[in-house]
Amino acid sequence: MASLSFYVGVIGNIISVLVFLSPVGTFLRIIKHRSTEEFESIPYVCTLLSSSLWTYYGLNKSGEILVSTVNGFGILVEATYVILFLIFAPPSMRAKTATLVATLDIGFLAAAILVSRLALTGDACMNAMGYICAGLNIVMYGSPLAAMKTVVTTKSVEYMPFSLSFFLFLNGGIWTLYAVLVDDFFLGVANGVGFLLGTAQLVLYGMYRNAKPSRNNTSDVLEEGWQHERLVEPSSDFHDKNEV
Repeated sequence: MASLSFYVGVIGNIISVLVFLSPVGTFLRIIKHRSTEEFESIPYVCTLLSSSLWTYYGLNKSGEILVSTVNGFGILVEATYVILFLIFAPPSMRAKTATLVATLDIGFLAAAILVSRLALTGDACMNAMGYICAGLNIVMYGSPLAAMKTVVTTKSVEYMPFSLSFFLFLNGGIWTLYAVLVDDFFLGVANGVGFLLGTAQLVLYGMYRNAKPSRNNTSDVLEEGWQHERLVEPSSDFHDKNEV
């Protein structure tokens, strides 16, 4: 009979798939307009790297096949997003995206795998990959901090839609529970941070959802950080990011 951790992992896979697919509306818009407009490629390039590292980690650590399956799916989805950026982005953004892909998704990924395979063995190898994966995931989960700042400054949740916050909260929570059940420190730390930040986003959403927006500050705040991406139009549609 399958263990509790297996069922929790399956639920985590389902939630993570929804998170990976959440930017589909954005990319349908990009294809329709044949332009990436003001959207940024950085989150997709970084998520592709994160998915690749977690897939490698899951394949090489005993009992972590569910981690590798969902992130393997993430590789396909995020690679598609990046390719669409390379096709429809203006020349400057296309060059920036290509540089990021070469540096992070090819160079850094190859270096991490080679070092872990050639310089380290056994538990040391997996620990090294675990630290890298966890650190990158924390950075990924921390990217919405700019959106949270925008909410507080403008008193508007327009740029931090509920669906994004809710699914990041669920994703972080379910994978933290899975990590506890399988006793995986790295998976637990990475997703525990995501769970806490997702909770904070939901709290902010509840505080400001009916507040009168301060529009005078919105344009200034959007120039800072990744929030300038405006990755998805404000709506009830799913929104982008993130991952196991």
